[in-house]
Parts: sequence; structure tokens; C-alpha cells
Amino acid sequence: MMNNIVLYQPEIPANTGNIARTCVGTNTRLHLIMPIGFSIDDKHLKRAGLDYWENLDLVIWDSLDHFLSETSDKNYYLITKFGSKLYSDCNFKNDSDEEIYFIFGRETKGLPESFREKYLDKTLKIPMTDKVRSLNLSNTAALIIYEALRQQNFKNI
Repeated sequence: MMNNIVLYQPEIPANTGNIARTCVGTNTRLHLIMPIGFSIDDKHLKRAGLDYWENLDLVIWDSLDHFLSETSDKNYYLITKFGSKLYSDCNFKNDSDEEIYFIFGRETKGLPESFREKYLDKTLKIPMTDKVRSLNLSNTAALIIYEALRQQNFKNI
């Protein structure tokens, strides 16, 4: 089984670098859906990912449609403040070899509404007060991947 973090059009290099570092530390594949708001060679991206970048299992997609067509409606979970259920109520245990994809939106605009609506039953949220618009993307990705790994008994790490 492989866990995957998918970033839809990420905008902040430090967030992507931090997520890349988490992916290396958890044997998680990272997917970036273009366009992204910075160069992959960005010094802030590399600084956040430190010297782990060369060990990253990275896939770059031209578009959301390309990603969806190639992954063929796998086990998607959309992480959004508009989620239909709490992430902690979801069962991420997977006895088969099916891959799980945790899909995160852009830092400023999230995931496209039409995409969220299509997968409404697969939208998950992290509880937070109404005093913030959102949580930091890299913190959210780490929280989600470690919850999945905890449920999977930290298999493969």
C-alpha cells in the first residue's frame, strides 16, 4: 500500500518543501499538479526540504484532469474546510495494495468547487475555530498522513 499526498497548484515553496520532507520521512509519494506558483529549483523550496529532496518520490502532473485520468478514481480523500466529515472519523486502514490519495488545494483558494462537489462523500475536514480561514498546508498534510499511518500501524516506516 502506498499513501500519496497530492498538492493542487501549490503556491508557497516553503510549504511544499516541508511537505516533501514529511513525505521522505514517511515513505509517501508526493504529487504536484501544475501550474505551481514557484520553480521546483526555488531556494526556499530546497531549504525547507533540506537535503532530502533527492530521496523524494515525486510525480508532476500537467493538470487535475491528467492526474484524475491516470489514477483512475483511486481511493481519493479531499482535505478541505468544506469537508463532509472529520478526518478522524475516517478509516484509512487498507488491507489491499490499493493506494490512498490525500488531495490538498491551493493555499489561497483551496480545491475547485466543482471537484469538491464531485467527490463530496470523500471530503474530509480538520476541526478548527472560526477565528482562522484555514490551517497551514504543511501542518495539515503532516497531521493527515500521520493519522493514516497510525491507523496502518506505521507500516513501511
